[in-house]
Amino acid sequence: MDRRVFLALTGLAALAPAAAGAAEEKKKSGGGSYVPIQTLLGATFKSGGARGVLAVDCGLDVPDAALRTRAEQSIPRLRAAYVQTVQAYAAGLASGALPSADYIAQQLQRQTDAILGRPGARILLGAIVVN
Repeated sequence: MDRRVFLALTGLAALAPAAAGAAEEKKKSGGGSYVPIQTLLGATFKSGGARGVLAVDCGLDVPDAALRTRAEQSIPRLRAAYVQTVQAYAAGLASGALPSADYIAQQLQRQTDAILGRPGARILLGAIVVN
């Protein structure tokens, strides 16, 4: 019985590097130059004192491999700057007003260029939802 368990564990250990390699080769959604960013949330205030949420789905398109590596390493800083921008915008959003995708994209692009130190990464906006 111990020999069978040993052989089974040895077989699993041999398969582990192959499985890890397959996971690394898996293509990210959006192509090879796409860097996904977790959804950004900001609190809004509705009439009557109710609260709402502004959700912005985004990512980066970074064709330059060196800059893409820098962007992937800077995700925490980028996300912090993006969340701060979205929260400030959401707090000033009038009740019932539609958010401006152009303004949000412009501000997030400005943050991206400042944090990465040079242009070359383009912010891509997905859904912008106010609930």
